Order: sequence, then C-alpha cells, then structure tokens
Amino acid sequence: MTSLRKLGPSDLEVFPLALGGNVFGWTADEAQSFAVLDAYTAAGGNFVDTADAYSAWAEGNRGGESETILGRWLGKRGNRSDVVIATKVSQHPEFRGLNAATIKAAADASLTRLGTDYIDLYYTHFDQPDVPVEEIIGALDELVRAGKVRHIAASNISAERLRASLEFSEKEGLARYVALQPHYNLVSRDTYEGGLQDLAERSGLAAVPYYALASGFLTGKYRPGAEVDSARAQGAAAHLATERGQKVLTALDEVARAHGAPVATVALAWLAARPTVTAPIASARTVEQLPALLGVADLELTPEELARLTEASA
Repeated sequence: MTSLRKLGPSDLEVFPLALGGNVFGWTADEAQSFAVLDAYTAAGGNFVDTADAYSAWAEGNRGGESETILGRWLGKRGNRSDVVIATKVSQHPEFRGLNAATIKAAADASLTRLGTDYIDLYYTHFDQPDVPVEEIIGALDELVRAGKVRHIAASNISAERLRASLEFSEKEGLARYVALQPHYNLVSRDTYEGGLQDLAERSGLAAVPYYALASGFLTGKYRPGAEVDSARAQGAAAHLATERGQKVLTALDEVARAHGAPVATVALAWLAARPTVTAPIASARTVEQLPALLGVADLELTPEELARLTEASA
C-alpha cells in the first residue's frame, strides 16, 4: 500500500499523484471518466483535482461538467469520505472573479454539482489582483467556518499576493492557505522556482503542480516526425522545438531505461521529489494511460538521476 503524504499544515493525507479532472466531460465522457476514477481509487489513489470552470471551453459545454461527473461518481460509489476533492473558483462563466459574493455563490454551485456538503480543498483558480486579499480571505474563511470548505489554497498567484494573503490570515486569525497549485514541470520551472517556491517552503505550503507532464510532452510520445492524436498536441509539440525540450527528453530516456519505467513516470518522480511538492497533478482520458501516472508512487530516483534531470532542464 502506497504511503500517503501530508498536505502542508492541513490534516489531509493524499496519494502522491493527484488525478486531474480537467478531461471529465471534455475528452473523456461519463463512462470513461467513471472507469478512470475507479481504476485510480482501486490503486490506492484518493486525491482528485477539478475546477468549477472545467470544461467550459469545449463546444456545447457551460462549465461545471467535470464536477457534475465527479459528483455522480461519488454518489454511485458511496465513497465521499475516502476521496479528497479539490476544486477551484474564479473562472466559471457565471461566477467570474474573486469578490466575496462570487466566491460564496460559486462554492454553493460547486457543492450542488459535486453532490456533497463539503469541499476538502478549495483553490482560488486565478488571482484577481484588483480584489483586496482581505476580501478574498474573508469570504474563504466564512466558507470554512460554515463547514462548506475544509481547507483553502491558491493557484496562479504572485509571491507578493500570496505573502499578503498569508500575513492577513495570520494577523486576523482567519483560514490560511495550506497549498499552492503552480504551473511546474521539467520544461517549465521558471514561474515557480525562486520567490514562490521560497515562500511556500518558508510557510510550510504544499505544492500541487499542474501541467506536470507539460500537456503530454513529458510522456515521451512527442518525437520528431511523430503524429499524436490529442486535443493538447499543439501545446506539447512546442517543447519539441526547444533545446531544453530535447535535452530533457534525452535525460528522461536514459533514466527510464535504467528503471524499465515509462518516461512519464520518471518525469513525475522528478517533480514529486522537488522541494515543497506533495503531489503532481496528471490526468488520464483512458484506464490504459493510468499505470504510467500511478507509477510515481513506487519509483524512487537516485540523487544522481535527479541531478541529471535537473541539469538537463536548467
């Protein structure tokens, strides 16, 4: 049984891979989504990441599709208390932004779609710098006090705004962020490493990185001349054209061969070993894609291998 990891200063204990729910109701229909969720939890997984906006960008969708599917699955399986559910606020077409009224209304809408009376981890999806941190934290604290949210977190936020939020929470004795969801992976290190990572480390926050596999590039399936049928192919292919991307693939191939492991598992294992990182997020459209992701729980890279990958991605 894979040991769970403590999520920052919270009482949540999570599997070292968070299952991304962005594909539910987009590239995975309800039946496929249920199959992936069943396989993930059967393997010991307990941490599912979604957002109220998923997947408003897909034709015919209005936002909330992912939460709705997840809610139906939780209802049918009767396993709500076994799963740590993370969702986010600020991007749903009907609940844009982070003013207090929007946060509270969006949370209620998410609870309805998820078919539950509490959210384990509630993120501000994209910071809205023109809204004072006092208003955002105040609204989130009300949700915590009402029992609708257990813990709060932030995604896509600057170090300055994160610091101001933490200081306000501490000064006023209000709910405090326990986790951070940054864009972070082997080919995208610049936004997180430095000020944000240092602040997360000093404040004891858990990092739960998104785009952990760089839109699929770090699975190794994108190679010169390869045609990949994926909704995210364009984003992934962009990395192929960079020197960093080429160096990272070469290093990943070497380490993967040494372990007889998929390239994706190695990329996730590097991320899971980084300072502050508790659980990378990765999504699977099909059950067949899951083993390479779940393997992160059992793959331990040597200090030399970690250094090789860090150097290649510098």
